[in-house]
Amino acid sequence: MKKVLSIIALSFICAIGSAQELDCNVQINSDQIEGSNKSMFNTLQQAVSEFINNRRWTDMTIAQQERIECNMTLIVNAVSDNQLSGVLQVQSRRPVYNTTYTTPLLNFRDEKFTFQYTEFEQLEYQDNVFTSNLTAMLAYYVYLIIGYDMDSYAPLGGTPYFQVAENIVLNAQSASLEDAEAAGWKSFSDNRNRYALINNLMDEAFSKYRSFFYAYHRLYLDAMEVNVANARSKIAAELPVIREANRARPSAVAITAFLDAKGDELVNIFQPAPQAERDAVHEVLMDVDPTRNTLYDKLTQ
Repeated sequence: MKKVLSIIALSFICAIGSAQELDCNVQINSDQIEGSNKSMFNTLQQAVSEFINNRRWTDMTIAQQERIECNMTLIVNAVSDNQLSGVLQVQSRRPVYNTTYTTPLLNFRDEKFTFQYTEFEQLEYQDNVFTSNLTAMLAYYVYLIIGYDMDSYAPLGGTPYFQVAENIVLNAQSASLEDAEAAGWKSFSDNRNRYALINNLMDEAFSKYRSFFYAYHRLYLDAMEVNVANARSKIAAELPVIREANRARPSAVAITAFLDAKGDELVNIFQPAPQAERDAVHEVLMDVDPTRNTLYDKLTQ
């Protein structure tokens, strides 16, 4: 009996140790498509969910409760034969130490999500091989999510995963794709596409920003339960790093993506702060991202 229990326990431990990296909620919205085969979208949603969640993407040992929580929501706005086009919203988050709060890490909107799909087709992917635009885009975001998560726990910890995402971009650029499918991968044609984001993250000009991203989460946010005022003041002192990065690369999508994820959180963190601290944070945010003035002006009220 003891031997049997030991085998069961060992199997349980191995199952935990080999858990996949992502716990991703996949949603496909086809409300804009009329007179189409709606079952295809359900099949696609299930296929994408299984592709992302049932695959091991790294050699890391991940416990079940450590899987990265994320969302991928695809709003399909056009279908022509087997080609689907739409907008993909990608979000990820991680828990803050010793609290019930989860902090957003990534909030990115891909407006050039176009691919070929036939109902029930197998979604295949191999590292260093371009198999289809759909699986390439999904794998790109998987590695982006993992990279952001690792960057929040160790200085530049996401680099190996960002490098894989960068390689996916290079392979996609070399593939024979129609213009609509190639648009999200093109170099320098769009400062908010997939190429632009990974190019920012791998750019030396953003290394200080990425180091700040780590400090923001691991050194300050995770320490807020111990001393809120101290952690908050350190964030305020280092926040100008995002302004420096944005000035080095104007309209940088990496900085826009940071504020897409963190804008509300920063306002919530600093609303109770002393006025001088709120004013300093407001100045940086307005300099980098003036379009969100209604949100940031809450710091001056």
